[in-house]
Amino acid sequence: MIRAYGLTKRYGERTVVRDLTFTVRPGTVTGFLGPNGAGKSTTMRMLLGLDAPTSGRATIGDRAYVAHRAPLCQAGALLEARSIPPGRTARAHLTGLAPTHGIPRRQVSAVIERVGLGDAADRRVKGFSLGMGQRLGIAAALLADPATVILDEPVNGLDPEGVLWIRNLLKALAAEGRTVFVSSHLMSEMALTAEHLIIIGRGRLLADTTVRQFVQDAGVGEVTVVSPEADRLRALLAGPGVRVTAHGPDTLRVTGADGRHIGDTAAAHALPIHELTPRRASLEEAFMELTRDESEYAVRPGDGPGAAGAQGACA
Repeated sequence: MIRAYGLTKRYGERTVVRDLTFTVRPGTVTGFLGPNGAGKSTTMRMLLGLDAPTSGRATIGDRAYVAHRAPLCQAGALLEARSIPPGRTARAHLTGLAPTHGIPRRQVSAVIERVGLGDAADRRVKGFSLGMGQRLGIAAALLADPATVILDEPVNGLDPEGVLWIRNLLKALAAEGRTVFVSSHLMSEMALTAEHLIIIGRGRLLADTTVRQFVQDAGVGEVTVVSPEADRLRALLAGPGVRVTAHGPDTLRVTGADGRHIGDTAAAHALPIHELTPRRASLEEAFMELTRDESEYAVRPGDGPGAAGAQGACA
């Protein structure tokens, strides 16, 4: 189990992580989400004792990570796949790590096979693709058969087959009773992999909930309405916060109004409805709505090429 108690990290005048308190429980894949610059990587580094918090504390198991006698057995982590010396082979890298925790050589071979690097185990890392580097980093994280696994953007560089592999791996690790804490910018993948979410923005906790509850609380993303009186219904639904767009002569797509309001409006004016289909917001839509004002690098209207005028910024 991972616990953070009021974690705060400041660099001079800048506060990167602000009073974060959360728990990551075993047996579940917990997604760690936030816009760029939200403080995710810094938080993970503090969990692992790589950065000292300005205030607050974190525990993995029942104590600080660095206080464990065999930390790799307590938590395995992938924070930077390219930190491995390029002249080593994958097998040599893992074999070098194994003696630090009394890990037998057979475990090195087993973890190489588990991550799908059997055919590349004796190749130098400098020739690895980004995806192969990710697999090797995950192998190092799993080497000591840890109770907790912490992965920062593990699907970076993986092809679709690799993405499916990591999804199934994370679910299998959780099913074994491990604590699995994983960050990602791929909302579609998190929707398929994670059961619980911890979301931060500008270093603050924004949500600590299940994926299902988070999406449900976001409400209906859009309602598709089919009616032979679509034009009349569109005029009746127009109002503050309601967006109605036509998709063909009889079809409307409505945001900002739920199916009940649309149905009641049509009934009150005796307009026939042939279809009324709500679509719940996706995880990506719910996330974007929650973090709309939390991105450190948000693009504002007028930003981008051409914003400086017709002659450009270099005129």
